[in-house]
Amino acid sequence: MSLLLPISTALCLSTSDIAALIQGRIIAAIPKMFIRPGQKFALYPVDLLAIEEKVSIQAWAKCELTQILDESLSLERLSRLTIWTQDTLDKILHQQQHIFLCYLRLYKLSQPYEISLKIESNKLGKFVSLPNYLTVSDANPVLPDNIFTTRKQQLEKLEPPQHPELEELLDVLSPLTINNPAAKQLEKNINIFLGWSNQQTVNNTNSNLAWINNIAALGNRSQEQDKGKNNYQAGTDFENIVRQSLEFLGFTIDYFHKGGAGGVDLFCSHPYPLVGECKAGKKIPNNTAVQLLNLGTLRLKSPELLKQATKLIIGPGEPTTQLQDAAKVHNMAIINPETLEKLVKLQSKYSNSIDLFKLKNFLKTGQSDTEVEKYIVQVEEEIKLRSHLIEIVKKHQENTGDKYIEVATLYGAYGYSKPPQSLTRQEMYEILIELSSPLTGYLGRIKGTDWKSDKFYFLRDLAIE
Repeated sequence: MSLLLPISTALCLSTSDIAALIQGRIIAAIPKMFIRPGQKFALYPVDLLAIEEKVSIQAWAKCELTQILDESLSLERLSRLTIWTQDTLDKILHQQQHIFLCYLRLYKLSQPYEISLKIESNKLGKFVSLPNYLTVSDANPVLPDNIFTTRKQQLEKLEPPQHPELEELLDVLSPLTINNPAAKQLEKNINIFLGWSNQQTVNNTNSNLAWINNIAALGNRSQEQDKGKNNYQAGTDFENIVRQSLEFLGFTIDYFHKGGAGGVDLFCSHPYPLVGECKAGKKIPNNTAVQLLNLGTLRLKSPELLKQATKLIIGPGEPTTQLQDAAKVHNMAIINPETLEKLVKLQSKYSNSIDLFKLKNFLKTGQSDTEVEKYIVQVEEEIKLRSHLIEIVKKHQENTGDKYIEVATLYGAYGYSKPPQSLTRQEMYEILIELSSPLTGYLGRIKGTDWKSDKFYFLRDLAIE
């Protein structure tokens, strides 16, 4: 049960500090005074370069600990665990003779609290009174208890960051996330791995993927389901969800070639050209293959591009012999809406598991559902194999107490673990390298003098759904 609290004060911090706190990137602030543990207050963002009539308060905090730091502390180590440069910390220490480092347990407000309150520059790092009491709840912590405790201990002991290269990658990703969904998702995954974000954030994101369950239903539409809709609207609904599905899989949709009267239903420009036609209803019309060819020639205005493009028809039912023959003549693949839904669901469970170039090899001419199903099974087996290897590393560490495990030891353990498939030592090593990449982060790796002397250790599970 959440706790409701009245708050009458706010700590003034820079907008960048508050943004980092809300993101979970830092868990501390540097006020101008000592703040006692247990004290609760809102966070008031101050942007000294902007003049705004209203300010939006988005979070409140509880002080868990305040440390008084002096010259004896390594500010370089503190800088590596926060967003403040060593130069910034040196200046604060020079001006104040000490640094108040306040550990904050942060909670988001259910909705932003907007107020008009003029803040002078000398109020930065100090408390101000709110015009009215603000009632807050602890129902929405930025970080769960276990992650906050781990981060707090790391900061108290000034332990070095475990993955500084990933933190540097986030800085590079940041400007790309505005217009690039893949970069945004990678940013979220890295934040969770680093412990900067709550896994609940991902669960909330996944709750927005309910549309995935409607792919097959919109493709296999019936007159009973479409009450109040004309055929054009029902077809458009299916076209839209197919485009959404292909974007989710990693294709780049060229909306210049959007469907409608006289247009192809979809054209994907990257990672390779793909032109498609979507048909909702009980079955795919016989003339769909010829229609896709004619519209593709008319709209793409490049016979060479159309020749190179993967051609895909997505629609319900079993294609007629006439349609199958036409698809084979024009090198077109046909899949049902159910198959597309299975691909998207696999991608939602295991992010970036679909390799679009490998998928392309399974889009055979004619009816391709069986072939694409083979690819889905292949991906699932590859994921199970990787989960199995991760579990071996984890259990070996738990059973032996070894911090790091050599390749030869893991290969021996793999042979006695009821392995899902046979592997050579070199093949297993290559998968271990993949799992220890900073972008996957399931295992850690200690590099040896050659590949045989590399050692690995467990970081996180790969759960099989």
